[in-house]
Amino acid sequence: MIFSIRHFAITLLLLSLTSLFGQVKNIGLPEIRNYKRTDYKGGTQNWNIDQDKNGNLYFANNNGLFQFDGSSWRKYNLPNLSVIRAIKIGDDGKIFVGGYNEFGYFESNSRGKLVYFSLARFLSKKIVKSIDITWKIHLNNDEVIFQSFGNAFIFKNNTLKTLKPFSRFQFSFQVGSRIYFQDVSKGLMEYINGNLYPLVNSPVLNSTEVWGIFQMPENKLLIATLDKGLYIYETGKLIPWNTEANAFIKKNSCLGGVAMKNNYIVLNSVLDGIIVCDKTGRIIQHINRKKGLQNNTVLTSFIDKKNNLWLGLDNGIAFVNENSPFSYFGFSYDISTVYATAIYKGNLYVATNQGVFYHSWKSPFEEGSFSLVEGTTGQAWNIQIIDDQLICAHNRGALAIVGGKSTKTLHNVGYWSFKKIPKKPAYMIGSNYDGFSLFEKKTDGWHFVCQIKGFSKSVGDYEIDDHNIWVKKDDILYQIVLNTDLKKFKSVKTHQNLSKTLKGIASVQRLKGSIYFQTFNHFYKYSERKNAFYEDKAVTNLFKKVPKTSTILEDRNGNIWYVVKGTLAVLMKKENGHYSNITAPFINLTQNLVYNNLSVNTIDSENIFIGLTEGLAHYNSKLSNDFASKPKAFIRSFSSLGDTLMFGNKNEIEKYKIPYKSNYVKFTFSSPTYENIENIKFSYQLEGFEDKWSNWSSASTKEYTNLREGNYKMKLKVINSYGIQSNAAVVPFNVSPPWYRHFLAYVFYLFVFATIIHYIRKRIQAKIRKNKYYETVEQRRLYLEKESKIRQEQFDLEKEIEKLQNDKLKIKILAKDKELVTNSLQVVKKNKILNGIIHKLKDIDIESFDESAKFQFTKLNKSIAKEVNADHSWKDLEKHIKNVHFDFLKRLKEKCPTISPRELDLSTYLLMNMSTKEIAEIMNISGGGVELARYRLRKKLGLNKKENLIGYLMSI
Repeated sequence: MIFSIRHFAITLLLLSLTSLFGQVKNIGLPEIRNYKRTDYKGGTQNWNIDQDKNGNLYFANNNGLFQFDGSSWRKYNLPNLSVIRAIKIGDDGKIFVGGYNEFGYFESNSRGKLVYFSLARFLSKKIVKSIDITWKIHLNNDEVIFQSFGNAFIFKNNTLKTLKPFSRFQFSFQVGSRIYFQDVSKGLMEYINGNLYPLVNSPVLNSTEVWGIFQMPENKLLIATLDKGLYIYETGKLIPWNTEANAFIKKNSCLGGVAMKNNYIVLNSVLDGIIVCDKTGRIIQHINRKKGLQNNTVLTSFIDKKNNLWLGLDNGIAFVNENSPFSYFGFSYDISTVYATAIYKGNLYVATNQGVFYHSWKSPFEEGSFSLVEGTTGQAWNIQIIDDQLICAHNRGALAIVGGKSTKTLHNVGYWSFKKIPKKPAYMIGSNYDGFSLFEKKTDGWHFVCQIKGFSKSVGDYEIDDHNIWVKKDDILYQIVLNTDLKKFKSVKTHQNLSKTLKGIASVQRLKGSIYFQTFNHFYKYSERKNAFYEDKAVTNLFKKVPKTSTILEDRNGNIWYVVKGTLAVLMKKENGHYSNITAPFINLTQNLVYNNLSVNTIDSENIFIGLTEGLAHYNSKLSNDFASKPKAFIRSFSSLGDTLMFGNKNEIEKYKIPYKSNYVKFTFSSPTYENIENIKFSYQLEGFEDKWSNWSSASTKEYTNLREGNYKMKLKVINSYGIQSNAAVVPFNVSPPWYRHFLAYVFYLFVFATIIHYIRKRIQAKIRKNKYYETVEQRRLYLEKESKIRQEQFDLEKEIEKLQNDKLKIKILAKDKELVTNSLQVVKKNKILNGIIHKLKDIDIESFDESAKFQFTKLNKSIAKEVNADHSWKDLEKHIKNVHFDFLKRLKEKCPTISPRELDLSTYLLMNMSTKEIAEIMNISGGGVELARYRLRKKLGLNKKENLIGYLMSI
């Protein structure tokens, strides 16, 4: 009896501590994120996990050491490229690792890169070859213990000591400040000051492998074995721990675990994932492959700095978000999109797109999938409890549900929801695809009465007061009044605005027991007496700092839920009646809410159900999560041409200088925030290059090219999934100028410039002196040139005068030639006349003349004949013309060798500008003969019709 009371008191104490220090939710599943080997590009098995002070995680993997900073993975190998099975991070940042025949530590060098330092090299080659696998590493005060099966090696004050087993070590464990070894012949032993001390009655464990030891209340130890289950060790006694957890471990084998939140223990299994149990052995959570893990064999588990759980799997890595007030019912519970929920007679009912499902609602919450309510397959829009009767608004109609069955179809038209009529407790109205219908409550439950006439629009959201039914549809507010018999509507009135200043109507909802109409976050009520809407300033002020919303819902506790751009938030009602606006926890549900169908069911402050597109979320508002804590931003690496600086492995950030040829730089970012990692966003600014911060982006790299010389500061901020921004991380650096813009280069340029100026000055002075000499010479030369020019101009003038005189002479000669020709023609005419006289004189018979007359006649005839024969003027003219125009005739003959003498004469006459009549007389031909001769001459010269014959001849 005393033992029972004591046990009960301990149980109560544990439960109170659980409430005080933190809880693990046993309703639904936490967020689970799997990392496949293709994500981190390593081996399948992950044997150990640890975290450094900057939040980076490290995994002991078959292919080496893997580091994860929330954005990217990095791999580090041992010198012999062996597996790594153990990892431990010291306060000084050293990362101690153990592998096959190798152990040592990684440490950041001056460039921030992790460099490996082997400690095994201090051992002889023979001992190194016998190390085999280093399975465990413990930090014990100023000692580092590396444990393998054959030996344990203690690194202290830069020296190595060997701790030998009695026969052979199995594994070792650190529980608080104590370290325990399992020896295959001596059982469990405690390590104290370099020596091993066996625990009493522990050799019974020699037939199995101990994989975990955990601290329990009253200095008890919980011992987890591979295949024998769980034991409690107390004052030399080893007792089986007969609990739910033990039954699970016996069935599925144990691979160790980790203590969680001081009150829980995570136990890894070979066959069925993990369980989280409390220290009474009750299973709080069970997570396996069916519930989201990618592998059921869990090799190691680790609690990070934010109390979230990491699992090293036989194939991959898993993150379990235990530090969250949310858990989820999804595919593993066989439910899909959830539109409504209800707790009814010990069951949780959910209305989904596939039907209505139910699950037992008991404390503690039992595992298992949801079961389909028979007869509800299809789209279920709502599930409501009305006067202790469970009614489903279904695509097929209004369904009454009892237990796990749909027992009755009240009406076979698709329904949205149901509401009771105020002051008429025996009646309720249902909104369906065709408008509204009336239901009446009788002794055996609700019954369909009729479809209410007068309004036939399909309505989802509506509210009922003492006088009206208010319907918001398609930007119009309908005010509908029922007839006294409730079977038809007396009147239907429409409203499009609530005030003259604010246009439109966003929503209709019931708040604080009254119906409110909202537009632009201004809330109005309706006055039946004044037949008008009036604003309620108190409610409007409540939403003063809330972004514009159109979806508002009040739960049974008076909390007001609203949706802004797909994100849920709540005005949580306090005990004093005031409200607290809470947004951060719900940001992770963004885009997962069911569009235009907000479903929030508050059972109590610890049990709030929220419908999602892929299941159901359970929210415990009493579970504290430090949502307001700022995340940390790290500029993870800084790369320039041929060099990379790593940050985040150490805290020291100096100012770095890079050469100008390396002015192409690349930065990578990280934030060791692992909750809802897909919502992590970065913003950056390169001070000295950019004036503004960049937009928020999930990109974790940024490159800059062709930076000019100068001082720069790379700044980085991160915003987590709760909308909290970090402080800025800053990396200052300097880009050196190119050699031709260096300070010394400018000094050299100044020296060269001064030298050039001095040289130029001297040259100018010499030039001036030289120019004065040359100026005198030049003046003399110019004088002589001017004099010569004057003489040349005088000579040219004389030549010009001579030419003008020659031209004048030529003109005179041509005129004289013309006159000569004219005179010659007169002579020719005269000779013709004289010849005519001679011919006529010959016709005179002189026989009849006397002698004197005959003498005179004969004398006259001879005188005329003598005059005609003595005149050679024409021949002289022709000879003169040929002599004057000799050059012309020569050039013409050269141009046209086939030209005849007569055509040469014609060309000369034409050049002399003689008329056709004159040419005809000279050549003794007719005028037509002259034209024919001209035509033949043009043809022989090759002239076309448009070319002028005389102009052509003058151009020769």
